Amino acid sequence: MPIHYRKSFRILPGVRLNINGRSWSITLGGRHGPRHTVSSTGRRTSSMDLPGPFRYRRNHRR
Repeated sequence: MPIHYRKSFRILPGVRLNINGRSWSITLGGRHGPRHTVSSTGRRTSSMDLPGPFRYRRNHRR
């Protein structure tokens, strides 16, 4: 059975450092409104919670 690790640290208001077993990422933005994430693997994502059970996510390509 594999072991999974995930931890998130709040650095500043609206800035989080996320660490897992393979990479780390920085997330800018709060719970409400847009969020932008940049990963150590080069992945960039923008996301936003919409009213109701909807969610918006876009992956940016280099």
